[in-house]
Amino acid sequence: MDNKSSLSPSLIVVMAFATGASVANLWYNQPLLSLMAHTFHVTPAAAGSVSMVTQVGYAVGLIAFVPLADLLERRRLIIVLLGIIAVASLVVALAHSFWWLLLASFFLGAVTVVPQIIVPVAADLANNLSRGRVVGMVMSGLLIGVLGARTISGLIGGAWGWRTVYVFGAILMLLLAVLVRVTFPVTNPHSQHASYRAVLGSIVPLMRQEPELNRASLTGGALFGAFSAFWTTLTFRLGEAPYHYTASLIGLFGLLGIAGASIAPIAGRWADRRDPRITVTGSIVLVIAAFLWMSALSGRLWALIIGILMLDLGVQSGQISNQSRIYALRPDARARSTTVYMGAYFIGGSLGAGIASWAWSHWQWTGVTITALSFLAIAGIVHMESLRRQPIRKRLA
Repeated sequence: MDNKSSLSPSLIVVMAFATGASVANLWYNQPLLSLMAHTFHVTPAAAGSVSMVTQVGYAVGLIAFVPLADLLERRRLIIVLLGIIAVASLVVALAHSFWWLLLASFFLGAVTVVPQIIVPVAADLANNLSRGRVVGMVMSGLLIGVLGARTISGLIGGAWGWRTVYVFGAILMLLLAVLVRVTFPVTNPHSQHASYRAVLGSIVPLMRQEPELNRASLTGGALFGAFSAFWTTLTFRLGEAPYHYTASLIGLFGLLGIAGASIAPIAGRWADRRDPRITVTGSIVLVIAAFLWMSALSGRLWALIIGILMLDLGVQSGQISNQSRIYALRPDARARSTTVYMGAYFIGGSLGAGIASWAWSHWQWTGVTITALSFLAIAGIVHMESLRRQPIRKRLA
């Protein structure tokens, strides 16, 4: 099969839906943290650790499972993982203690790596002139999934309890496995490595050979750390004065981030035409502005909404641009490049969620803001180093 000819507009839509539906499993918990805290009689800071361990599990899964996409046929790998995700979701739904919930959430995060297998497949199937645009379109589905997950889980959790959300997730994954089987083409890896051990063993040499991959990964991880710091603690902020919102209302705030998803195809087209780091620079500046804005005005709903729009636009455009950077480096190692990048991305996210939950318990919103700005300072420093070592080109070769 000619892979290039198999990338039809309808397949791009299915890939976008599949990435969004599968990544949603990572984010169902955020509007449900207060409900989980009530079920297991734990503090908000402890409940926030559910989000943290889920993202730590995801980082582990990126290392354990995504490199398999450089070794095995991708469609079959995606279907198997979707089945395991369904089982993991049911285990979360049946958790009988808080420690069991944490362990099950870690496992669910570890196997929810399907999006990071689909995106490199889309990059492989696209040609060089359209790769950024295609990745941007698929990523728009992923970003809608990230944001829509909060809305869906908030509505379902508010009406029928948080456990029902994970039953819903398990059913959705089984249906998605059928859709992938029917629509995805067979896509074989490009790597010449003969074993799983050899693929894993090649990750560290890849990092040594591609320092720009490391810089993009650190910048993306720090941006996502600030993002996770906000969304993990927003549940607690909206649950107190002057808001006192329920889980259902809190979940609706995820809809505000659809604007961030809308920027993904545009950012992808920019990445096809010029150095993606130009967009990353703007992303860092916009996210810093968003936190400074919300720090002063978080008690006013209209200002909080504007801040969320700024935050999501900044983080998501930075994400697309960074992924365009890494996919241009080594076509034969896109899955492993994704492992490095997304591993750093979600380690940053888990640290942001954990530190911000702790900071909230001590200093409330001020602590969250300081946490986020600290992550953004790291992003800015690493990004400036990239610009120093390799000046911006007006147009990519």
